[in-house]
Amino acid sequence: MSTSALILMVSVLGLVTTITVYFLVKVLRVPPKTDEELEREEKEDSLQE
Repeated sequence: MSTSALILMVSVLGLVTTITVYFLVKVLRVPPKTDEELEREEKEDSLQE
């Protein structure tokens, strides 16, 4: 494997890993929904049916 291919492979692997970790942390930091929000969504869903 040439040096340029190795550099490209490591760079892409690092970029993909960074993006994956960023969005995983972003999703895990979203606060859970409260009971009131869940009840409101259930009411809206039942009205749409």
